[in-house]
Amino acid sequence: MARRGDRIGTMTAEPEAPVRLCEQPGCPEPGAFRAPRDRKSLNEYRWFCLEHVRAYNRAWDYYKGMSPGEIEQHLREDTGWQRPTWPLGRLGGANPFDPEVLRDPLGVLGATPLHAQRRAKQPRPDEPPPELRAALDVLGLVWPVDSLALRTRYKELAKRYHPDANGGDRQAEERLKDINRAYSLVRRKLPGKATPAPAPAG
Repeated sequence: MARRGDRIGTMTAEPEAPVRLCEQPGCPEPGAFRAPRDRKSLNEYRWFCLEHVRAYNRAWDYYKGMSPGEIEQHLREDTGWQRPTWPLGRLGGANPFDPEVLRDPLGVLGATPLHAQRRAKQPRPDEPPPELRAALDVLGLVWPVDSLALRTRYKELAKRYHPDANGGDRQAEERLKDINRAYSLVRRKLPGKATPAPAPAG
């Protein structure tokens, strides 16, 4: 029987792992820092010393060798984490939504104070549609507006902010783009048949 002071076994040190050298040709330093091998092998690594991994990272170009169209497609796929996406409301496209799921023959879903308040609230004739408020602010117009007043105001603003009248000022050019977009939006939303629009300025 072993006494308290006796050593039962002897612990030996683990042999050290072999030193990985920097993969930069001619560099004798240890390769302690890893970097992806290429964009198709992001989980495979090359090993460098600190100096050479910094140089490798500075020269790294993920999109090298890709055409502009391929880069654009890759960026679009990245916005959805490389997962398939569908237009809003399609539910994947394969299984069209069945409106019968939300059928409410007893009117339970609509019999709430909130729904009653929304049904009772009628839009005021002098209140612009929500989607036109920002455009009307850009044009400096109040609702309601007719096509003649809209066209007159547009011509006035287009003349004021045209690049030729402002020495090519970039701010005036951007302002004119906003005016063109606002005019097109309001003109499409005017009730009745809209009169022909003047050619967009710019």
